[in-house]
Amino acid sequence: MSDPVTDHALSCEPAFRDMLARFVALPSVGADPQQAPAMEAARALIEAYLAEAGFDNIRRLGPTDSGQQAIYADWLHAPGKPTLLVYGHYDVQPPEPLELWHSPPFTMTERDGRLYGRGISDDKGPLLIALHALAAWRAVEGALPVNVKLLIEGEEETGSPSMPAILEQNRDLLAADAMLSADGARWRADLLSLNVGSRGNGGFEIRLRTAAKDLHSGRYGGAVPNALHEMARLLAGLHDAGGRVTCPGFYDGIPEPSEAERAALDEVPFDAQAFAGALGSVPRGEAGYSTLERLWLRPTVEVNGMWGGHTGAGAKTVTPCLAHAKITMRIAPGQNAAAAQAAVIADLRARAPAGSTLDILDARAATDAATVPPDHPLLAACADALEQVHGQRPRNVRIGASLPLVNMVKQNLGIDTVMFSFSTSDEDFHAPNEFLRAASIREGLAAWCAVLRRVGAMDPRDFAAFRAV
Repeated sequence: MSDPVTDHALSCEPAFRDMLARFVALPSVGADPQQAPAMEAARALIEAYLAEAGFDNIRRLGPTDSGQQAIYADWLHAPGKPTLLVYGHYDVQPPEPLELWHSPPFTMTERDGRLYGRGISDDKGPLLIALHALAAWRAVEGALPVNVKLLIEGEEETGSPSMPAILEQNRDLLAADAMLSADGARWRADLLSLNVGSRGNGGFEIRLRTAAKDLHSGRYGGAVPNALHEMARLLAGLHDAGGRVTCPGFYDGIPEPSEAERAALDEVPFDAQAFAGALGSVPRGEAGYSTLERLWLRPTVEVNGMWGGHTGAGAKTVTPCLAHAKITMRIAPGQNAAAAQAAVIADLRARAPAGSTLDILDARAATDAATVPPDHPLLAACADALEQVHGQRPRNVRIGASLPLVNMVKQNLGIDTVMFSFSTSDEDFHAPNEFLRAASIREGLAAWCAVLRRVGAMDPRDFAAFRAV
């Protein structure tokens, strides 16, 4: 049966594309101070769109002297209906290296059913899909079927540094029954799925000093420690030969996958060899676990970078006194992120070679893994909406990446988040030639219109058991 709101949203796809092209044309790279005018233009564009769509209380939240402000707006004229906090972000990654782009990064370009441009998949396209669906409801029905609060961030690509304060200082303003995120990305283009959880993360840099200064490798080599040699041994000792992290206490609290969990994973169409082969690699990881278990249910410790000594052109016969490394972790369900990070740091300190100095730099607050309760009403509404659009039930999947905002929202607002993005993880966001599948526009518009209708048929009391505060 045809739905008039969905029909209207789909009929306005040309206008949607025009708006998306204007949005992509703004180089809203929040990390680049030179792009401050583009960030302001992006905020102004969104605010004008929201005003035209009939939203109330449009305002900015967060820092005024540093950082990037978030945009808030609401429509709260559905008494007795649930309230959704709808999230997205308008900042994007830097476009470099520019020479690898096949078309200008800030000019939306269509090729072979794909729309290319920086930020078009993460998160400008998915954000506009959500806003366009909301506008369609206002245009056709004159109202929304639910109460909606919008939170559109400008610092997601730089780690959301202002978001904890924004959430804490605006708890009453942002109070809702659940959050529906336009960010988060679908797992695969060939498998209809819903993200129901993500790993947490943490990280820091280490600096190892083995002497007061760099030394001549002929006069001193073999007689004193080489910082790079010692760093290599230190990092190699983080894992055993089977890929298991060796740090005492690191795995505390992590349950073994249950038989039911393993059976559910076995039902997910997935070829580990093809997965790795597409990356020019081979499957590898913690022994005793499948690739999906490693990605979704197990933690990691990763060395992201290691350097020191002479790295320029030509030879330099030096025994380095300093070595550096960057380390990140992915935190599994059940694991305490802060304790896991502390365990890794304690292990590195304990194994640092005699006579050396080990410094921990830039340690960031580690975040726990996130999980949507399987019986959450918003999760059910999203699954029903996807089934209506695609004619099949989506599979529940987790993602190996981390979404710290989900934990921030849970901690400060006491509500769960369901990811309802219509980008896909293979669309090269954060890389040259980022794209959004053109077909995702119509799929996303239809699904967002449908999920709003389903939540509008619910009672706020359906969410009471899932609100922590």
